[in-house]
Amino acid sequence: MANELSIVPTHNLDHDLYASSQAWERALNTAILQANISESFEEYLEIFDEFYADEVEVSSETEEEPIRGKARVQSLIANFLGPLHIMAEIGGLLVSVRQTAIPGDAADETHSAWTLELVGVSGRSCTVSWRALRKWNGSRIVYEYHYDYGGSTTLMMPNCNPGSLWGSARAAKPRFGQSEQRHNGR
Repeated sequence: MANELSIVPTHNLDHDLYASSQAWERALNTAILQANISESFEEYLEIFDEFYADEVEVSSETEEEPIRGKARVQSLIANFLGPLHIMAEIGGLLVSVRQTAIPGDAADETHSAWTLELVGVSGRSCTVSWRALRKWNGSRIVYEYHYDYGGSTTLMMPNCNPGSLWGSARAAKPRFGQSEQRHNGR
């Protein structure tokens, strides 16, 4: 049997990796935008479980230490989305999420800009924006970094008390916290 050497051009591999990570990013962002927080927050947890690696690391420019591990990150997401779901389902909070893809040149990285707007029944609103860098390993995110916060608060939302959206400070305060696409929950 002859031993033949096969040459595979690496530029095709990089393109395939780039195309693959972009496709997974679009699928993830579409799922996030199509989920409806007023119906359920568990759908977001299922999306997270589907797209994030067990050993995921999440960090931001506002936090000193990264959060490591799917369970820890998922717990923070649930702590943010649970109260948001209750306020949307019962309290009439309107939740709008917008996402815009940001072009990048690294094959396994994607970038996106996000805006979250909360509008209470009183008409008062709270808006937060940020950018996300995600590193992909196949179909899973292994690293996510949030940066360039804007709007009326940061992603952790310390200056945006959802209770003020109703004119009352009694509502629970969320603790956690990119084509243009938009989703309105309610």
